[in-house]
Amino acid sequence: MAGQTERLLARARERFGVQDYYGTVHLLEEIVDSGRPFADVHHLLGVALSLLGQRERAVQEFARALELNPRYLEALIHQGLVLSELGREAEAEDSFRRAEASLAPPSDGLPAPVAARLANTHAELAEAYAEAGALGRAIEQYQRALELGPAYHDLRYRMARRMLEAGRPLDAREALEEVLRERPGFVDAQVTLGLAHYLAGDALGARDIWRSCLTRRPENARVDAYLAMLGRTGG
Repeated sequence: MAGQTERLLARARERFGVQDYYGTVHLLEEIVDSGRPFADVHHLLGVALSLLGQRERAVQEFARALELNPRYLEALIHQGLVLSELGREAEAEDSFRRAEASLAPPSDGLPAPVAARLANTHAELAEAYAEAGALGRAIEQYQRALELGPAYHDLRYRMARRMLEAGRPLDAREALEEVLRERPGFVDAQVTLGLAHYLAGDALGARDIWRSCLTRRPENARVDAYLAMLGRTGG
């Protein structure tokens, strides 16, 4: 599933590069509908929508990107520009101030924009390793990315999913709990935390987490499937 997401994102970037913004939006919305909310996806979707003149929707996508990564410099800048175009000057100024603040302090001795680019490079390399079946190396690359950007919780979430695939549910639990401390409303991370509990042998804990998810998102096919699985296994 992660590989399919990366392929769709790569195709979306290609369409964006040739100014096919409708095609870009279509591909990115397919990723969003799959339930894998990455900051990069929402940011690029916001940019494409803004170029199509759909500014209100663009602002919503920038906000979603910033929920996942509050220090996302490009999303803050683009959000400020679109808010200014909408005449929402006070909000635009706030977005620009947040963008300026995100430049400091430097991360690991590097200016924040440089650290962000390197973190994304490590994340892309992580997915390349994962596609090749080298999950251990993929996780190492995510860890390097997070050393450069500790607040990039979308990357921490992706790393946790790879940890589950690698048979490391306890490490995944720790990573997901950190994500949820900063983003308690990140329902997909909560669902995955339930899976980490289940794979670590804590079926009751998994059931409680998944039931809690349903109070936030009542119609969640993934959670329904997990709870049905527990029912069949007596959990």
